[in-house]
Amino acid sequence: MAHRTFFSFHYERDVQRASVVRKSSQFKSSITPEWIEASIWESAKTSGPSAVQKLIDNALMGTSVTAVLIGAQTASRRWVKYEIDKSLERGNGLIGIYIHNIKDFAGSTDYQGTNPLPAGYPTYDWMSNDQNLWMALGLVT
Repeated sequence: MAHRTFFSFHYERDVQRASVVRKSSQFKSSITPEWIEASIWESAKTSGPSAVQKLIDNALMGTSVTAVLIGAQTASRRWVKYEIDKSLERGNGLIGIYIHNIKDFAGSTDYQGTNPLPAGYPTYDWMSNDQNLWMALGLVT
């Protein structure tokens, strides 16, 4: 069964690491990723908080899973917190994926950030738990 998955992350800091995750989804036919494109995100930010909320709310429509890509500063991001809260309201499945060990374009990794998810939700490390992660998303058996 295909899942439409919303990906939440700290855009400015982790977009390079998130792109690794994003590109990998093209090899998994059972996942339909929902990403907010950079140009749309930037336009909404300049229009104010209500525009950003509307953008996020619309992107979450029709999703069943929210994957929070946890980087070094993800837990402190206002819009990541909003995305998690809205995902819980919708009844989406929620998982965290640590991405700090993915190398950026300069070949550097980052430090592990704090998990922003409420207690009890699973987390995985992209670099060491990839098979378990895909099973948790229901993408492989």
